[in-house]
Amino acid sequence: MTYKQGDRIALVHTTDAHTELEPGDEGTVRRFDTGLSILSVNWDSGSTLSMLLDQGDEVRPA
Repeated sequence: MTYKQGDRIALVHTTDAHTELEPGDEGTVRRFDTGLSILSVNWDSGSTLSMLLDQGDEVRPA
């Protein structure tokens, strides 16, 4: 899937054991690096955790 700046997404799963984000948390896409499959997100909670889509992180449209 392709994402663009401003898209709204929701977290399905993250492999980051140290984040306080939970499934269903929503955020706004800042940037999507298609080559590395890294999705930079401004989460509504204030987090800026990026999603590593090729390493097990999963999001869906909000």
